Amino acid sequence: MKSIHELLETAIAKGASDVLIKAGSPPAMRADGLFSIADTEVLTSQQAEDLIQSIINSSIRDYMLQAGTRADQLEPEELVEKKLNTLHEMEETDLVFTIDGLARVRANLFLQRNAIGASLRIIPVVPQTTEELSLPPILGEWASQPRGLIIVTGPTGSGKSTTVAAMVEHVNATRQCHIVTIEDPIEHLFQGKQSVINQREIGSDTKSFRSALRSVLRQTPDVIVIGEMRDAETMNVAITAGEVGHLVITTLHTTSAASTVDRILSSFPPDARRQTASQLSASLIGVSSQRLVRCASGRGRLPAVEIMTCSPTIQKLIEDLETGELYPAIREGQHFGMNTLNQALEKLYKSKTITYDEALLHAGQNAAELRQMLRRA
Repeated sequence: MKSIHELLETAIAKGASDVLIKAGSPPAMRADGLFSIADTEVLTSQQAEDLIQSIINSSIRDYMLQAGTRADQLEPEELVEKKLNTLHEMEETDLVFTIDGLARVRANLFLQRNAIGASLRIIPVVPQTTEELSLPPILGEWASQPRGLIIVTGPTGSGKSTTVAAMVEHVNATRQCHIVTIEDPIEHLFQGKQSVINQREIGSDTKSFRSALRSVLRQTPDVIVIGEMRDAETMNVAITAGEVGHLVITTLHTTSAASTVDRILSSFPPDARRQTASQLSASLIGVSSQRLVRCASGRGRLPAVEIMTCSPTIQKLIEDLETGELYPAIREGQHFGMNTLNQALEKLYKSKTITYDEALLHAGQNAAELRQMLRRA
């Protein structure tokens, strides 16, 4: 069986974004959104454990190189044992490591049927630009704003972290400022260009999102990047920071721009929602909601992105808690750079970039509307 680095090098050569490891089957790789089984032998329990052991070793190696004298004064073997104990106690754990010159890897280790499995996400070493990712130019415009809140949404695996990294890299390349990121774990590594960038990882650099967010405003940031808004407290800090003069970029697991506003407001007690809506309408720059769709050629994927900018109409609807009217406002808001997901899919279909079936696959609850739009097209 190949080593973990050889396996990942093979996956990268095939354009894979994910690798799955489990005993009793060969490794599986996801490329262009589809899984395929690697052309290798079935992994025995021992082989699977050896691969996972090397994942932990690689993560510990990176940690010790970065931490230096902060490495808990523990030997590498003790750190590996500590990580394995955490895995068995918590039944899952996240870690990251780097394959020099090739990629960063985010690994989720988990228990399944009394054995250890692993899901690996392959991340480019150098963050890509919004242009390289074929993202709407308006995202670069948002990232150029001095203050406000930007929310990147979409389902798992839709490229949210990659989009956020591209926006951070845009700031890094164009502005002289201080960027602070709070992540769990750190995925993309940034090298300072015009900006100074401090990246804080939950568990190793700070105890929790709560403690990091409590102190971040005292660290003189111009730009705050929050890996994910997980609860009302995180949302409140993000909204307030955007309102008082910082640029905040964050993500949320929702399926549309309108549902993002609903999700935020419903996270607060009923008696606090109107105040939250007022703050959100004042601080919000925009919400993007994206899917990765397969190209008609069969090779590669592109983002289909819904865009909601905080136009005067959107601002008033949020402030008045009339979230049910957000979708038609987005659909009619092209003058302000807005478009629905269906409009993004229609544009890709008209340009023959994606197929009819692929467009409908990503339309979700609005498939009937998209079907009618494509019929006209």
